[in-house]
Amino acid sequence: MVGTVRTDDDSWDITTSVGATALFVAAARALHAQRDEPLAVDPYAEVFCRAVGGGWADVLDGTAPDHRLKTEWGEVFQTFQGARTRFFDDFLRGAADEGVRQIVILAAGLDSRAHRLAWPEGTVVFELDQPKVLEFKREVLADRGDAPTPDRREVAVDLREDWPKALQDSGFDPAKPSAWLVEGLLMYLPASAQEQLFTGIDSLATQGSHVALEEMQPMPTDALEAKRAEERAQGQQQPGTFFSLIYNELHRDAATWFGHHGWDAQATVVADYFVELGRPVPEPDTDAGQMLYSGGLVTATKRG
Repeated sequence: MVGTVRTDDDSWDITTSVGATALFVAAARALHAQRDEPLAVDPYAEVFCRAVGGGWADVLDGTAPDHRLKTEWGEVFQTFQGARTRFFDDFLRGAADEGVRQIVILAAGLDSRAHRLAWPEGTVVFELDQPKVLEFKREVLADRGDAPTPDRREVAVDLREDWPKALQDSGFDPAKPSAWLVEGLLMYLPASAQEQLFTGIDSLATQGSHVALEEMQPMPTDALEAKRAEERAQGQQQPGTFFSLIYNELHRDAATWFGHHGWDAQATVVADYFVELGRPVPEPDTDAGQMLYSGGLVTATKRG
């Protein structure tokens, strides 16, 4: 990867590298929740941003100068986060309604679903992420006195390591159906790591299990380098760095991969989901439009 700040063995906390993107997304969710008729409301998104404070609090208060979330692209990105949250919330509720009681959230970041969704009795939510990211979330929620409704189990592991073993060591039972959430992760993995991730999910998921994920097509190299240069020019080690962190590689199409491994899979283009929700879609040749037309939301159910 030319011009990237990533390495194959890098790590992060909530304010650095890939960890900081969780705050960027949380800020977008928090801003979306302030709008009229939001698609989804995550009350914890603002809590996490304000716990960090500084520039993230300024973003929520509207005092951060020239921030990307305040641009036209940023307005669409906020709606995208509301839509994405709603899509995956509905997916998990549907899995729970079918009797699934093992929920696995990979690269959980600042996901608050263990606290804000109503879970049936006996549900276990496994959250996998870097140790410092999980520590930050745990401490913020503990300070508020907020307890999760299910049995929430932290699995502090790098997803480039042997996370299937770590998950099973935390009590995951491969013999029971499970639901897997892969939200906002794949663009931060090289293609080889995505293959390993999918293989790990498939190896641990029994008949009747479900998976939902988000994927994005790679950008043209010249367009990506222009965005990275723009970030550097704006000094965006401030809240909002993104393009310098992604692996802009051609990844295997997720619906095809799972379809070839015994799953019934379907993919929805994000722009089409916007239409379904009655939200305007920017023109495809704009930055915001490219984000929606290049993104896909995939769900799959494992056959017997």
